[in-house]
Amino acid sequence: MQNRLALLGGEPVRHEAPPTYRTLGDEERSAVNAVLDSGVLSQFLGTWSPDFFGGPRVQALERAWEQYFQVKYAVSLNSATSGLFAAVGAAGVGPGDEVIVSAYTMSASAVAAVVYGGIPVFADIDPQTFCLTPETIRPLITPRTRAIIVVDLFGYPADIAAIKALAKPLGITVIEDNAQGPGASRNGRLAGGEADMTVFSLNYHKTIHSGEGGVVTTQDARLAERLQLIRNHAEVVVQQKSPDIAPEDLVNLIGFNYRMTEIEAAIAAEQLKKLPQLLKRRQDNAATLIRELADLPGLTMPRVETGIAHGWYVFPMHYAAAATGVPRARVAAAMRAEGFPIGEGYVKPIYWQPMYRKGIAMGPEGFPFSLARAEGRLPDYHEVLCPVTERMHISELLTGDLVHAGWTDGDLAQLIAAFRKVFGQLDSLKEEGA
Repeated sequence: MQNRLALLGGEPVRHEAPPTYRTLGDEERSAVNAVLDSGVLSQFLGTWSPDFFGGPRVQALERAWEQYFQVKYAVSLNSATSGLFAAVGAAGVGPGDEVIVSAYTMSASAVAAVVYGGIPVFADIDPQTFCLTPETIRPLITPRTRAIIVVDLFGYPADIAAIKALAKPLGITVIEDNAQGPGASRNGRLAGGEADMTVFSLNYHKTIHSGEGGVVTTQDARLAERLQLIRNHAEVVVQQKSPDIAPEDLVNLIGFNYRMTEIEAAIAAEQLKKLPQLLKRRQDNAATLIRELADLPGLTMPRVETGIAHGWYVFPMHYAAAATGVPRARVAAAMRAEGFPIGEGYVKPIYWQPMYRKGIAMGPEGFPFSLARAEGRLPDYHEVLCPVTERMHISELLTGDLVHAGWTDGDLAQLIAAFRKVFGQLDSLKEEGA
């Protein structure tokens, strides 16, 4: 007979904290020391000169990224958020333009439109992949649609080819937010080479990291140049670069300081070398959980289409309370009591945030929402705009950072034991959960 659930006073499966994810080692330490020995922590200059493109390690990282992801151009930045902002600017989004974006993602994916005066139009997700699809995007396209930001949520690579087939004839730029899935692929093609621009994250809890940092890839020379200008004080540099630049090429070339340091670049270059092994461990761990937990009542494992290599930033599971009679919150609490960090849903749907509900982002007039409001085309962010997203968040989705490369076979065995313990005693949760 199984031990009593820890939530109900029994002994937990695991007493110690979950395994940490540590990817840094002697390679990164040596790379950082080499930067310190050089005395050059950054070599960017906000003027049109060879140093406009940064120091040797920044440029070396960009060349390595281009080779790994089979792209023509990689532009490093100080964060993926900066990368999203730069990509939206490079796409030419301006006041009143509409940008279609997932409602279920980190807030920066949508705010990237707002900072240029764009209006986020939230699209629903596919319930299996958690990504946008042509079917969820198509009804939202209008003559004002300028860009689509497609998020590879949890590391699942969206079908960029199908979305581009929809967008390209209409002159709409497709930006892929692949912060969560570096190394993920579809039919053998790595995410990062098919969208007009793809944004990667090097934030400290991603698959590979440099503490903070980001990279944007593109196959388009003009977009790469615009990204580089926005990264590094464009409004000054563009005149030095070409005094006769056409006015239409100045659009959204207000520059920022989005520059990566030499230390971050040195660390990221070493981390990139480790990506295959770190990703392989995530994929193996995920496969183990899918196999071992497939028979639990009310719990459905994530499905991965043929030809997909998943990035597995988060391990998502569907839970059906109607099938078990036990609320999702009760199951999640029971798993946490056993020593494992199971979350309910992911982030709140973005349009629930006060900025959207109140329609005010900048200034008392509520720019940029005031532009769409005046034309009678502002989405009502109080409505259930994305029913699948809301269902996942409110009642169906269980998530956890359960498959990273720090999880050993022994850790997974304990995790599986905890799932079986909880789902084997659902009746006790039902009886005492009122």
